[in-house]
Amino acid sequence: MQLLEHLKWRYATKKFDATKKISETDLNKIKEAVSLSASSYGLQAYKVLIVEDPEIRKQLQPVSWGQSQIVDASQLIVFCSYTQVGPEMIDSYLNLKAKTQGVDPENLTGYGDFMKSKIGEHSDESMKNWTARQVYIGLGNLLAACAELKIDACPMEGFEPDQYNTILGLSDKGLTATVVATIGYRSTEDATQNDKKVRKPISELFEII
Repeated sequence: MQLLEHLKWRYATKKFDATKKISETDLNKIKEAVSLSASSYGLQAYKVLIVEDPEIRKQLQPVSWGQSQIVDASQLIVFCSYTQVGPEMIDSYLNLKAKTQGVDPENLTGYGDFMKSKIGEHSDESMKNWTARQVYIGLGNLLAACAELKIDACPMEGFEPDQYNTILGLSDKGLTATVVATIGYRSTEDATQNDKKVRKPISELFEII
């Protein structure tokens, strides 16, 4: 199982080589891996920003605890979850489903009503938590895809979401920054690349009931 070897290779890269850039071909593979991520009802209630503009990244660095990855990595990936999932988003998904699978939209009405009913039960706070959880599945696929391509990545929660929302104009779009990841290639000066991976023993992490 090559995935295990890829995952053993990867680590949260602390220092990137700013001179090395990810090819468009590899970036497209990463994007497709994220797009294939599982999500509740298949709604994909999030948006993924690929920030390459150096000036915007300079603005984001101070509100990312000053971390160098924000400006040095090839790309900064910002996973943004929708703060609300309304009937319009559900209808849009059902139309796409009908078109993609060759299904009569009328046959999806009952499913759509069920989705709207269940999702409508969320409070504002639980809605934000629910959409945020979808984002992390996409992040996991991004990390695995990068590892297979031997592209370094660092998932990061050390940033100020409200400031990201302001700088990137997310609030006006009904989005909020949930988690970010920097991707690129490790610097030879990154001392942490040689650290042994620290994980709980399998026997401690898992329990068969």
